[in-house]
Amino acid sequence: MNLVTLLPFIVLIGAMFLMTRSAKKKQQAAAQMRDHMVPGTGVRTIGGMYATVKEIGEDTVTLEVAPGVHAIYAKNSIGAVLEDAEYNRIVHGISDDLTIDTPVVPDDASSLTLDKDADKNADEAGTDAPKLDLGKKDEPEAGEPKDGETKGDEPKDGKADGEAGAK
Repeated sequence: MNLVTLLPFIVLIGAMFLMTRSAKKKQQAAAQMRDHMVPGTGVRTIGGMYATVKEIGEDTVTLEVAPGVHAIYAKNSIGAVLEDAEYNRIVHGISDDLTIDTPVVPDDASSLTLDKDADKNADEAGTDAPKLDLGKKDEPEAGEPKDGETKGDEPKDGKADGEAGAK
């Protein structure tokens, strides 16, 4: 046989070997993580629930999901074992850091409005951009014609208010 005809099979077998090897490493790392659980450790299940480990069995683990509420889960349903600081930050909102790296977002929209000084500075700078009027136009009073109509005219489509063209 020629080496060129065997090359696709060799590449396919090599790719399959590498994929199974990485999957096996991930499974071993997950099993090792679950073996390091001790009562009192904070965990996250694969469903995204945060809880505290109370008891560890052979194949199961008892989690306290709320004060006084216990649930039994399979060991392989534990997605991550969390450090105490991370668990407290997520569940209780307790942070050991005194510095905040993220910008503070105001609770109300008052800081998002433009101040009048900025409008005056723009006018002094000579910008003659027309300002848009986004206000609602006044409705004509009863008996007065609407835009595009003269007094006494019928509406353009021949229908009175509220009439539809359906039969």
